[in-house]
Amino acid sequence: MALQMKAVLQDKPGGVDELYIGMTARPQPADNEVLVKIHYFALNRMDILQREGKYPLPPEAGPILGVEMSGTIVELGSHARRFKVGDHVFGLMYGGAYAQYATIDEQSALPVNSLSIDMAASLLECWYTAYQAVHYIGALQKGEDILIHAAAGGVGTAAIQLAHMAGARRIFVTAGSSDKLEYCRKLGATHLINYHEQKFKDVVLEETEGRGVDV
Repeated sequence: MALQMKAVLQDKPGGVDELYIGMTARPQPADNEVLVKIHYFALNRMDILQREGKYPLPPEAGPILGVEMSGTIVELGSHARRFKVGDHVFGLMYGGAYAQYATIDEQSALPVNSLSIDMAASLLECWYTAYQAVHYIGALQKGEDILIHAAAGGVGTAAIQLAHMAGARRIFVTAGSSDKLEYCRKLGATHLINYHEQKFKDVVLEETEGRGVDV
């Protein structure tokens, strides 16, 4: 009989009332995977959409929610060599983080090192997305201007900090309340736009003398 574990399960799409803690089979690591005893997992917007049946999933995702976690390696696949049992890791995966154990490809796992293990579980989904947008796609350079929408959310707050670290000249942000905008300012935003009261296009064009932003 397969080893069992506790996990957050659901039998049909819906609200939070459809979630429950139940028993299910503990996953076994494939050749290049590691099995992680989960200490923390993160809640993301995509998890909510998946729970509601509104997010298309790849076949690798499986029925258990959760795409980022941190924990301790308890078993190695037959070809896994990057880590050893007992190492603390964190990473992104297709699904399965809302459980006591989960498997992840060893190339997708990262060592916790100097990070706290709780903080590590919350970083990758937001920060990878923000880094991709700001640097890989936007190619933001020092001295350039950037506009960040939904700036008080997870990806937005990461993008503000990345832009600030990159030496952006002006960091325009949009959010829906003064409290959110003040939070963005503390992270490095320079121009605050309440989208309930202002049109971001007008503010940006006025501040840049009609030039617009670079990213």
